[in-house]
Amino acid sequence: MPSTQFTVHTSLSPSDVMTMFTDFGPDRASRWPNVDEAHFTVHDQGPNWAQVTEGNSLGWERERYSWDATAGTVTIDTLDSNLWAPGSGWRYQLTAADGGTDVRVTLTRVGKSFRGKLVGALIPLVGARTLRKQFQSVLRKAEAA
Repeated sequence: MPSTQFTVHTSLSPSDVMTMFTDFGPDRASRWPNVDEAHFTVHDQGPNWAQVTEGNSLGWERERYSWDATAGTVTIDTLDSNLWAPGSGWRYQLTAADGGTDVRVTLTRVGKSFRGKLVGALIPLVGARTLRKQFQSVLRKAEAA
C-alpha cells in the first residue's frame, strides 16, 4: 500500500486551515488544483463530516471527510474512485506552530485500475516532494486572500 508523509507550514491559524479543508462551497474547485467543477459534487454533509466527489478528468474519488476541530484532525476516506480502492485516503494533523500552523499530511493509496497502480507506485518516490509543493501553493494563495 503506497503511502507518503510530509509537513508544510502556513501563517494561517489552525482554524483557518480547518475551514479551508472543510469548506465545500462553490469556490472549492478554484482553491484546489486537482478539483474541477465538473468533478465536484457534495452528496451529503453534517456538522463534522461530508460525503463528496472530487477530482478532474484524469481521476475522481467519492470520499467521506470527517474532522475534529478540537483535535485538529481531518480524515478523508475513499469510498469509490476510478483510480483508488477502499483503504485509500488522506490524514491531516493541524498543529499551532510559529505563529501559524504545521500541517502534517499522510497519503495512502491502494491502486484500483492500471493507472491507479502505476501512479501509486510513484507515490513513495516523488509523492512527498510533488504534493508538498502543491500544498504550499494552495496555502500561499489562501494566505494572500
